[in-house]
Amino acid sequence: MRPYLITAKPSRLRLAARWAGRWALKTLALLVMAGLGALVFVVRSARPVINYLATRAAWLELWAASVTGIGPVGAAIGSGLTDEFIREFHRARRATV
Repeated sequence: MRPYLITAKPSRLRLAARWAGRWALKTLALLVMAGLGALVFVVRSARPVINYLATRAAWLELWAASVTGIGPVGAAIGSGLTDEFIREFHRARRATV
């Protein structure tokens, strides 16, 4: 029991509204956490499939390069992207220090 004066005591309606608001907020927080958990689960579950598809695509590109005699273009593009990513990562790391 809360020590309120008789005139300052909150009504049953106000107490019920506060209780409902509190539980609505808790329910909303639980739904947000469950949604984020489901998203993380989907992304983590898809990683092996993505890795497999990337490996098969690289193999297919090497096979096509050997058949056509044209060098693998993906390797040249991929190495350029990797170099740019490393430069950007080190630039961002130096900026925070």
